[in-house]
Amino acid sequence: MTEIKTSIPKRVKKKRVSQIPFGIALFICIVGAGYFIANSSPKAALMWTFGVALGFTLQRSRFCFTASLRDPVLTGSTSLTKGVVIAIAVASVGFAAIQYSSVLKNVAVPGNISPVGIHTIVGATMFGIGMVIAGGCASGTLMRVGEGFLMQMLALVFFIIGSLWGAKNFGWWNNTFMPKKGIFLPEVIGWVPALIIQFGLLLAIYIFADWFGNRKSNE
Repeated sequence: MTEIKTSIPKRVKKKRVSQIPFGIALFICIVGAGYFIANSSPKAALMWTFGVALGFTLQRSRFCFTASLRDPVLTGSTSLTKGVVIAIAVASVGFAAIQYSSVLKNVAVPGNISPVGIHTIVGATMFGIGMVIAGGCASGTLMRVGEGFLMQMLALVFFIIGSLWGAKNFGWWNNTFMPKKGIFLPEVIGWVPALIIQFGLLLAIYIFADWFGNRKSNE
């Protein structure tokens, strides 16, 4: 008997295209657009710079508010959850400093102090379902649109439609469901107790998230 040998053709690996030229070209376009915007509005150019920097940070860190709430349930990972808690804590320091400086100057406290009501529950539920279906929150959707994901492009279209629809009917929601005045904790219990409660809750959430993530990883 003669043995018939069959040769399996080897898969030829495609040569990876260098992304460096594209990155350089994109960087030149970003700088050029910023320079063009600065000629008409320096403030807009500053916002452009911060927007590009935040977008780059989001893309490299894969930061997503939806994933911070979804991952503990689906995968048990809480790294993004802890990241969101830290981000809120840092933002709280900045907002508290700005608002307290306004109090010392006897001027109106800046910021939109919105009341909590049934509209918060309805909106959070609808937005949460939409985020899970779309696979990302607003920031995550914008980030993945820049990466070329078709699913997120479709989600962005309906995100814009929903936002415009909500803005159109905001007056009805405001008059029907929203309380007329919100509660600003520093005005009710004082600045020090309010900050203790704020950072105490954030610390408790962080500790619980860390414990939950470690427990899931050891199972």
